[in-house]
Amino acid sequence: MAISLTERASCELKELMVSQQKPESALRVWVSGGGCSGLTYGMALDDGQPEEGDNVFNMDGVKIFIDNLSLQYMEGSVVDYIDDMMGGGFKIENPNATGSCGCGSSFKTEDGQAAGGGCGSCGCSR
Repeated sequence: MAISLTERASCELKELMVSQQKPESALRVWVSGGGCSGLTYGMALDDGQPEEGDNVFNMDGVKIFIDNLSLQYMEGSVVDYIDDMMGGGFKIENPNATGSCGCGSSFKTEDGQAAGGGCGSCGCSR
């Protein structure tokens, strides 16, 4: 599968969808330019239909929407849910990332994709 969820992420997503009264929603995952390392992950619940050009995956009853451009940077990624001292949250393990920011939401790839900017929230530098 091009992008997958851990069992924990799947469980947390299902609980989130129920609590937000969006049980039929999909997880939309994307990549955009920006962040300390050049590219930034985005995730949101999407209660609409897939858009033209979206790839649609179903993992353990959770639909995942991801556009072609984002998938090119995230092929083989795994979405996980972690609990740490800062609280809980979703984290993406991306085998295509050659570098990342301390905040975990920004990364760069082998092709040197790094638009620069800075996330501002993690206090790290490039």
